Amino acid sequence: MLLLFSKRFKDNMNPHSSPSIEFSRLFQSFWHHRQLIKDMAKREVIGRYRGSVLGMAWSFFNPVFMLVVYTFVFGVVFKARWGVDSDNGQGSFAVILFAGMIVHGLFAECINRAPSLVLANVSYVKKVVFPLEILPWVSVIAALFHTTISIVVLLVAKLALMHSLSWSILLLPIIWLPFLVGIMGISWFLSSTGVYLRDVSQMTGLITTVLLFMSPVFYPLSALPEMYRPWLLLNPLTFIIEQTRQVLVWGNAPDWGGLAIYSVLAGLVGWLGFVWFQKTRKGFADVI
Repeated sequence: MLLLFSKRFKDNMNPHSSPSIEFSRLFQSFWHHRQLIKDMAKREVIGRYRGSVLGMAWSFFNPVFMLVVYTFVFGVVFKARWGVDSDNGQGSFAVILFAGMIVHGLFAECINRAPSLVLANVSYVKKVVFPLEILPWVSVIAALFHTTISIVVLLVAKLALMHSLSWSILLLPIIWLPFLVGIMGISWFLSSTGVYLRDVSQMTGLITTVLLFMSPVFYPLSALPEMYRPWLLLNPLTFIIEQTRQVLVWGNAPDWGGLAIYSVLAGLVGWLGFVWFQKTRKGFADVI
């Protein structure tokens, strides 16, 4: 079985070979190794809560607790409102804020972990013929598990506080698909670069924190002066946060034109990150 596995994947898994860098390989690798990715992601999710009394129940209690805190602080203490015309009750600001935090949380979790993905799996690099390019997929899917629970909590809170749900929530996967492709591209780039430059892991935390405050998470994009809005749109989180709120909170259709442009750019980032990973993976074993 091991000989068959090695023969089947020697061209695209061996770190000393010349892996394929076609755009289609981004998704072919995922589909071909989907069961392995699923098993590794499941192990990672379960491993996070191993030894705790409540176990995976924490993945539900954490977003609930955070939403309660947001509702109290921003709705009760600060009596914040989202824009001049927003007056949907004291919980509306917390729901809108939480939607932005979910997007940033997914991005930050994946990006902050990316530089150590290869370094944390040295045995796969040195001892086993293994598809190293799937490691970012495992990380993203594990993060998506917790994000999905947070979205469910958000929808329940919206129904309770704002008394409405819209069919537009079904469009969220379409909005997030290019977002995930972009995250994968950045993760491939960082996971590879992190092998050669260990300082990368120190930089990502700072960058994701800056992006949190340079995104419309705590404030609407319309609150900025017109001259500054184009600069904020350069942030890869801005468009996705705005569109996520459109379909989850406001019940509107997304900006299809903007989504098409974002998808092209995200696809380019995904492919370039994949190319970088495939081109640089040959030296992993020597550096590690």
